[in-house]
Amino acid sequence: MIISMLYKVARRLLSVPGVLLRRDTDKEAELLVLRHENAVLRRQLARPVRYEPADRFWLAVLSSLIPRRRWHEVFAVTPGTLLAWHRRFIAAKWDYSARRARTGRPPTKAALKKLILQLARENAQWGHRRLARLGHPIAASTVWKILHAAGIDPAPRRAGPTWREFLTNQAQGIIAVDFLHIDTVLGRRLYALAFLEHGTRRLHIAGITAHPTREWAVQQARNLTTDLCTPMEPLRFLLRDRDGKYGQSFDAVFEAEEMEILKSAPRAPRMNAHCERVIGSIRREALDHVLIMNEAHARHVLAAYERHYNEHRPHRARNQLPPGADQQPITVHDLEVRRLLRTRILGGAINEYRYAA
Repeated sequence: MIISMLYKVARRLLSVPGVLLRRDTDKEAELLVLRHENAVLRRQLARPVRYEPADRFWLAVLSSLIPRRRWHEVFAVTPGTLLAWHRRFIAAKWDYSARRARTGRPPTKAALKKLILQLARENAQWGHRRLARLGHPIAASTVWKILHAAGIDPAPRRAGPTWREFLTNQAQGIIAVDFLHIDTVLGRRLYALAFLEHGTRRLHIAGITAHPTREWAVQQARNLTTDLCTPMEPLRFLLRDRDGKYGQSFDAVFEAEEMEILKSAPRAPRMNAHCERVIGSIRREALDHVLIMNEAHARHVLAAYERHYNEHRPHRARNQLPPGADQQPITVHDLEVRRLLRTRILGGAINEYRYAA
């Protein structure tokens, strides 16, 4: 009963300022409610309140509008905490450490670093001063740091080629030859003479016959040298096995082109591994999917595969490029505009894809 009477009296007393100052009464009442709720929440919290950076910012800003003697009534933190927040915001405003970190030389572009490392690996005798003369604004000391970070020694220490580089350089002047046998539908065996350039991976099917003789092999060698003509200049070695169908006349055709004959050891097909590999590719990709009827049909199938192998098929040794290409095809990003065309080779046993112009 007494509490009810006190409540009514307090409400009457608080209504008097509301009549005199109607505009500020609502605000003051709302503030009193919020302040009382704040006090209730403080009593219920078992641990300090965790504020986000945005909360600290706004509390620190609003603290300048409230007298300091009333901070303990409004805020759930101590005055020292508010002042520490404010000092932290001011210090962050005048912090120039990030700006000082951006001073000095601009960072080297990733594309330029990649180019320097590529040229250093491809040219073992080029030092960091020569690599700095690439037409780009870069100092020789920066090139040295890039090479040192990548673990590449200075030019005198890496002048000697690695086995991979040595074999790659030698491959540019080697052409290998080997016989490939083909079994027809009726069991007749045909023979084809295949040449493979080690450097470019270009394949040449010289001819197909059911009765390979020395005279036939010599004629195929003459046809090859005539067809290659100028491209024979970089070739300096012919690699072959010790098959009796070659003979001295066969070697004489290539010796006339100033080429040296290299013979593999007896029963050592791995010494002519490139030809063995291309013969396996011919079987897996073409001959195993087509029934050969006769010699003319075999000539047509091998000619189609030779054209595909030299003009379209990618090779891992040439960075996924065919022998007749010098650069990667242009990447197409908008597939809705460029239509993909499919070309069937050997009735669909092999497919070639190109984008329509």
